[in-house]
Amino acid sequence: MFDDDMQPKKTDNLNRNLEPLSLDELSAYIDDLKEEIARTEAEIQKKKTHMDSAASIFKS
Repeated sequence: MFDDDMQPKKTDNLNRNLEPLSLDELSAYIDDLKEEIARTEAEIQKKKTHMDSAASIFKS
């Protein structure tokens, strides 16, 4: 019932047609993807830290 709310929203940016893009547009697209990767890696690290903190409570 609430599964739709929990699923990450997928975008079509990963399936974007690159053929019509200019060199500048492709470079900008790469920059956008790098920013998204950095944001995602930061979120992964945040969640790992949270999990480690929770695990340390139960190890004591």
